[in-house]
Amino acid sequence: MVSTRHRIIRLGETGSTNKDAMRLALAGEPLPLWISAERQSEGRGRAGRTWVSDAGNLQASLALTCQSPLQSAGQVSFVAGIALIEAIRAISPLAQTIGLRLKWPNDLLSGPAKAGGILVETTTARGGPTFLGGHGFLAVIGFGLNVTTCPADLGRAAISLAASGIATTPDAVLDALADQTELWIELWDNGRGFAAIRQAWLDRAGPIGEAITVNAASGAVSGTYQGLAPDGALLAEIAGRIETFTYGDVALIAPSEKSSGQ
Repeated sequence: MVSTRHRIIRLGETGSTNKDAMRLALAGEPLPLWISAERQSEGRGRAGRTWVSDAGNLQASLALTCQSPLQSAGQVSFVAGIALIEAIRAISPLAQTIGLRLKWPNDLLSGPAKAGGILVETTTARGGPTFLGGHGFLAVIGFGLNVTTCPADLGRAAISLAASGIATTPDAVLDALADQTELWIELWDNGRGFAAIRQAWLDRAGPIGEAITVNAASGAVSGTYQGLAPDGALLAEIAGRIETFTYGDVALIAPSEKSSGQ
């Protein structure tokens, strides 16, 4: 079924909504285009991790073109995170009371537990080497949100909106998410508005000085969160020095873990 307000194709089951969205976009489907599914059999997170996609949860992807250099593609995940948290806030006033927050680079948390994630994939393939005049890219933004259930074997704390007291449906979340994504993509303005996006993301993230571990390419290091660099890179104080990370996973360190390691 295709929605009329936004172009949304709603499927019963598929392998991956990201793959579907990318395939249709590269085939010339008019964009922007949303693909959602009740179930996914090949859902993925960052670094190829499996993303559990149960019925009753949100699994959806948006394909759109961006008229900015490919180097700015990483900014899209910040836009998506803000849109996701604002969609939940638009659905229920309880969203202001359950500790919803963003964690670099692409997680939505409720308190310390993971409630959702984002996977952005990009290409300049659509239209060949002269795509958007040689100055642009195709982005597919994948959203996963635990609406009614959450995986039991994620390897970290996880939570659903239902367990947080928010009763809603994947379709209701998707409709709000499509509205919010459209709004924040416009504010991003193909990278020209990233300073405002960066601040909006920081306003929805954890406190400066929070204890974290960064699992980077060179290994895991522990320190404290110090916000974002102007380009969106993670800033962390490690052994008394401010370090910049452009890639890696961040894990929060609970106070008990921090004290036990001292």
